Amino acid sequence: MPLEWKDHLTDQFCDALLTLKTSEEAYCFLEDVATIAEIKALAQRLQVAFMLMDGASYPQIAERTGASTATISRVKKTVDYGADGYQIIRSRISKE
Repeated sequence: MPLEWKDHLTDQFCDALLTLKTSEEAYCFLEDVATIAEIKALAQRLQVAFMLMDGASYPQIAERTGASTATISRVKKTVDYGADGYQIIRSRISKE
């Protein structure tokens, strides 16, 4: 997968994420860097991805998360053909 979006600024952003040690630190950073709507949209996508990985149907996901079928479809594409980021997070969360 080409990473045309990867540059010094995105490297710095990823490095910043890696410094966060607690949920409270993550909340503080996210509140400063994004709008509440953006944060909620990212959280919704993560939930959609987890539900897709669990075999939930689009109607089940839409009902539980409020996500549109377009959002579910986009997340499904990344779950199936993306960089495996959702799978990495899922495996690490399940080990906690």
